[in-house]
Amino acid sequence: MTLASTTAGSDAAAPVFSCSPSLEGLRLALFTDTYAPHLNGVTRTLERLVAEVQRRGGAAKVFTVEAPGTPRPDAVRWPSIPFWAYPEMRLAWPDRRAAIAELRAFRPTLVQATTQLGVGLAGRAAALSLGVPFVASYHTNLTAYAHHYRLGALAEPGWRFLRWFHAAALRTWCPTQAVADELASHGFTRLGVWGRGVDTARFSPSHRSLAFRDALGVGRDEVLVAYVGRIAAEKDVDVALEAARRAGPPAQSGVRLVLVGEGPHEASCRARAPEGAIFTGRLEGAALAAAYASADLFVFPSRTDTFGNVLVEAMATGLPVVAADVPPTREVLAGAGDLFPPGDAGALAEVLLRLAGDRAARRRSAEAGLAVARRRTWTAVFDALFRDYLTLALDPAFAAATAGRRALGALAPARAS
Repeated sequence: MTLASTTAGSDAAAPVFSCSPSLEGLRLALFTDTYAPHLNGVTRTLERLVAEVQRRGGAAKVFTVEAPGTPRPDAVRWPSIPFWAYPEMRLAWPDRRAAIAELRAFRPTLVQATTQLGVGLAGRAAALSLGVPFVASYHTNLTAYAHHYRLGALAEPGWRFLRWFHAAALRTWCPTQAVADELASHGFTRLGVWGRGVDTARFSPSHRSLAFRDALGVGRDEVLVAYVGRIAAEKDVDVALEAARRAGPPAQSGVRLVLVGEGPHEASCRARAPEGAIFTGRLEGAALAAAYASADLFVFPSRTDTFGNVLVEAMATGLPVVAADVPPTREVLAGAGDLFPPGDAGALAEVLLRLAGDRAARRRSAEAGLAVARRRTWTAVFDALFRDYLTLALDPAFAAATAGRRALGALAPARAS
């Protein structure tokens, strides 16, 4: 396994640079199947990436799917259809010639795919056809999703396809070292870590609001446990609901669950929610910041996330985190928070009740999380990523040394070593 040094944002000591790199001359073409107005951790990261590239003097253009009601000027958008297994996800299959024409018109110096499906395949093919450096980032654990949706038979063919796709990339960035290690174990090479930062002004304990709690009907002595994110089956929201049920009604346990977000599993969750559970729907901006800060505990039951942006947002807000014990989440928490066996609602209920009755333990966990979050600055994350961009896209010596490897990677599927 070859790891790039793009590891800022991880909990190891980040490289220190005297100044942030300028991106003048860089032209980034970003191929993705999820982008605004669709709201999830990936879209928020990509919007921030595009804005930062432009802020530092580079150019960026997004190539993505067209969803109902989305404007066209902000990106090149191709007609799309809902994915049958996950209707809120949309797929497009751009004509290769159209993708090449769009790319030629933009004149990119670097093409990045954040998806391996239709739009990503189009970007990969167009970049290789035009001889533009091609890179990729790995955001979604597709094989874990296949297992979750009872499509496990697709897992091994899925790995073969993913190896082939990423073999053409000069770099594949993963959100955590744990994910990079998993990909390496399946034969992927030229891996790097592109971590995530957090805006500690936007997500801060200072946004705590008794008025917000009152509006939800939360008692002053109740311990409010927040889940923030998509309400989807693969997020194991059912585990949080069952844990709240086992903890008991708020009047007896003093614990109340609030779910912030929306998603395809929401109606099912509402129908089976335990007594006292609150669903706020989608929140953004100041309302989202207040939702975090006004809670007392944060629960993260997912075992499929490759990073979990909400983890660092919760820690930055001073929330003690209780999360499923899986490698990417352990890495993000870096020793802060409490862990429970994935899928074990009984164990989660025990942790929640223990912390609900121990204010000092909650305070210690919150302080540890704040320290972790404050090390995760977006400036350090992007400094490291952009230095790799500049090497891959604009360094003539690197381009000459890797030209042959790019051609080979485009022709044959990668095999596990």
